[in-house]
Amino acid sequence: MVSETLCGLVPRAAVRTVEAELAAAGCPDADFDAMELCRMVIGRDPRLAPDALTKEQADRLAGLTTRRAAREPLQYLAGEWDFLDLTLRVGPGVLCPRADSEVVCETAIELLRRDATPAPRVLDLCAGTGCLGLGVQRFVPHAAVTCVEKSDDAFRYLAANTGGTPVEALRADVLDYWRTLTPGGVDLILCNPPYLTAEEMTRLMPETAREPAMALDGGRDGLDFYRAIAAHYRDVLRPGGWLVFEIGCAQREAVRDILSRAGWTEIACRRDYGGNDRVLSARRPL
Repeated sequence: MVSETLCGLVPRAAVRTVEAELAAAGCPDADFDAMELCRMVIGRDPRLAPDALTKEQADRLAGLTTRRAAREPLQYLAGEWDFLDLTLRVGPGVLCPRADSEVVCETAIELLRRDATPAPRVLDLCAGTGCLGLGVQRFVPHAAVTCVEKSDDAFRYLAANTGGTPVEALRADVLDYWRTLTPGGVDLILCNPPYLTAEEMTRLMPETAREPAMALDGGRDGLDFYRAIAAHYRDVLRPGGWLVFEIGCAQREAVRDILSRAGWTEIACRRDYGGNDRVLSARRPL
């Protein structure tokens, strides 16, 4: 898009112009994206801004529109994204926080509040931006939360998001990290692991293909991390402690079977707000 098309337009008209450009490029939710891009540029709701775009604003909006039309994730363009009532740094190299994952966090919060442990220790494995661990600490402020992430690129965002909070950011590989932990020393583990199958990795949406494969690829059947965590982290929890997994919408029975075979009990599924299976919680036997 050339900036001359946008220069001098009032924001409402600029939004319509950008929306048409994005829709032509096949972007889903082009209307929402156009509104957000314009908001980034003018710093307020475009519907409430009466002044025409300056050349500088038009140039910036045109550049952002071109990048979004090339299917760069909107979250990366914004540089930050909301999760629950948090605003988190995000960009290339880290998985974008998604609204579907909020129910994972809500499940963990409810379990911690129900158990009422005075100072629960919580691990967020495959933490990425740290959205799950930070969400738990936000609503269970007496929890001691550690977010564990292997990727150097993702860890930059994790460190930025946890900076100035009580949450600890730790660079480690979750497939080995369990070896360093004291048995029975953790009260709850939550994890959004890579869970796409090898076949699903070949047909990603263009936006998802821009996100790190390390955060998406769960092996041939998408279950590699579930198997490893179910096997190795059960005894890390205290008796009666909880594991909370995010799952793909078609993985309920497969992950339930993995958990059951590994000796977990009280396995329960919860749906996200779109009606899809999204969370499996399980308990280490008392």
